[in-house]
Amino acid sequence: MTVTRNAIGLLELSSIAMGFFATDVMLKTADVKLILSRTVCPGKFITLIWGEVSAIQASMETGIKASQGYIVNDLIIPNLDEQVFPAMTATNPVKEKGALGIHETFDIVSSIIAADAAVKAAIVTLVEIRVAMAIGGKAFYMVTGDVSAVEASIKAGLEAIEGKGQTVYWVVIPRPRDELFQEFV
Repeated sequence: MTVTRNAIGLLELSSIAMGFFATDVMLKTADVKLILSRTVCPGKFITLIWGEVSAIQASMETGIKASQGYIVNDLIIPNLDEQVFPAMTATNPVKEKGALGIHETFDIVSSIIAADAAVKAAIVTLVEIRVAMAIGGKAFYMVTGDVSAVEASIKAGLEAIEGKGQTVYWVVIPRPRDELFQEFV
C-alpha cells in the first residue's frame, strides 16, 4: 500500500513559547513530517506539517486545542498544488513572463490558502510566496501568465480567504517592465 502525503497543515501563533509547545504536541499526535517550525516577524511562530489528510487533521486538531487561544490563523490543504512548496522557497521555475499578479495579506495562512486556490483556478505560474520575514508579519504571493488567467487566479485567491483572512491589497500588472520583474522575480 502506497502512502499518499499530499496534505499540509499550518499553525500561525502569536506566542513563540506556545509555538514550540504546540509543535511538540502535533508531532506526537500523528505520523506527520515537520517541514518548517520557526519564529517569524513580528514575534510570531509558524509550524508547517505534511502528511496524509487524516494524520494532518488529527495533528492540527490537537495543536489548535493545545494553543490556548494564541492562534493567529490555521490551515489544512488536502490536495496541495505542486507549485506551492517551490514557491515558498523561491525555487519555482518561471519559464515565461507575462502579466504579474500580486496578492498581499495580513497573515501567512491567508497567503498560502489564496496561492493554492489561485494556481488551481487558472493556468498561471506561482512565482513566489513570501511569508512574514522583513515584511512585518504580512505575506504575499505572485503569479504570472496571460492577463485573463492572472486576473482569474487572483480572484480565486481573494474568494478563498473570504471570511478567514484579510487582504491588504492586490494588483494585476498587464505588462510589467522587465526591470520590475527582475527586481522581484
